[in-house]
Amino acid sequence: MATKIRLQRHGKKSRPFYYIVVADARAPRDGKFIERLGSYNPNTNPATVELNFDKAVQWIGNGAQPTDTTRTLLSHKGVMYKHHLNGGIAKGALTQEQADEKFAAWLDGKEGKIQSKKDGLLSAKQDAKNAALVEETKKKEAMAAAIIAKNTPVVEEPEAEETTEAEATEAPADTAETEAATEA
Repeated sequence: MATKIRLQRHGKKSRPFYYIVVADARAPRDGKFIERLGSYNPNTNPATVELNFDKAVQWIGNGAQPTDTTRTLLSHKGVMYKHHLNGGIAKGALTQEQADEKFAAWLDGKEGKIQSKKDGLLSAKQDAKNAALVEETKKKEAMAAAIIAKNTPVVEEPEAEETTEAEATEAPADTAETEAATEA
């Protein structure tokens, strides 16, 4: 019997959630399966993959063929690399200790990349939040200044009235000088 490792869709419309299952190749997508290996949630950032690692390596070793998407997920978790190292052990190219060291080094590098992405997303989110807070504070201060300006009564200064009276008294004198100049 040909077996496939594939995704079985669950979840609401536009919110998919998948189980990673081993099923007969002739069975329908969401139908009967042999064993459930884990789950995959693409709705989170980064996507969440939970997997029974040992069972997945065992099924790959027994000849189960993963679909393209599950092959990517299994590679992401290191199942395909572990299978590759097990092939090297079977051929005598590696010892078990060497294979374990290589896999541990690969796993540390992979976890470092995932953690850096999570940190980057978290810092970007925090930066966006801080920028929005600064913008909101500026808006709030501008609105408060506008309200204060609107509610403050306009009081004319007494000095301004004196200058207008002085200009009024000087104006007739200026007109008299201009009249005298025009007569001459």
